[in-house]
Amino acid sequence: MALVSIKNLTVSYGAAVALEKVNLDIFEDDFLGVIGPNGGGKSTLMKAILGLVSYSGTIIYDKQLNKNFRDGRNAQKGRRGSLSIGYLPQINTFDTRFPIEVEEVVVSGLQSGKGLTGRFVRSDYEAARALLNEVGIGHLAKKAVGELSGGELQRALLCRAIISKPRMLILDEPTNFVDNKFEKQLYSTMRELNKHMAIVMVSHDLGTISSVVRSIVCVNRHVHRHNSNIITAEQLNNYDCPIQIISHGHIPHTVLAEHK
Repeated sequence: MALVSIKNLTVSYGAAVALEKVNLDIFEDDFLGVIGPNGGGKSTLMKAILGLVSYSGTIIYDKQLNKNFRDGRNAQKGRRGSLSIGYLPQINTFDTRFPIEVEEVVVSGLQSGKGLTGRFVRSDYEAARALLNEVGIGHLAKKAVGELSGGELQRALLCRAIISKPRMLILDEPTNFVDNKFEKQLYSTMRELNKHMAIVMVSHDLGTISSVVRSIVCVNRHVHRHNSNIITAEQLNNYDCPIQIISHGHIPHTVLAEHK
């Protein structure tokens, strides 16, 4: 049984179709790398799963993700809080001007389990500080979020995404603004988390994520799943998904396939 089963999903922004007739199943032990060109619909697919955009078609959630609704089809009704899905959005979508401390950002990941009137307790803050320590920014727990660097903010948002111990984790370009040391730590953390939850990670860096994920999902208006982390340029071109190739040598450079 799939954790998430997507059937004939179409998402449009006005007259522009971002995703068309998408069919995709995500299973409880999946570690998916989502790739595709800019504007191909990667983030839109994630937002549809999270119930953040309107769509036609059907998204069905297994009871492991959705315990509050009998048929599991609630996301489009704006009830994402009932879903056991952690979400690390692209960092540029987070408003750092909001006057809130770092540990408050992290414990806010528990809000859906508290209800509108629920209060955070000491154990919630202890869990938040423990996670912040794990990612190396425990000393920043009382800092205003607006004082963080991009990499520090990304770490705090990761803690927020996993503090509720979700059954599925979605990460949208998680390595943006982080240094190489934390990037390696992040991938190591992802492997550990994948023992307990499904992971769906959007990235432009196929060369790196192919060594981490187990399956590749190519998104370019349509969606194609490859049940392997080894994808050739020929396979991707068959699905109109341009591949980014990193060439190593005396002069590092990037080669992009032709966009049609």
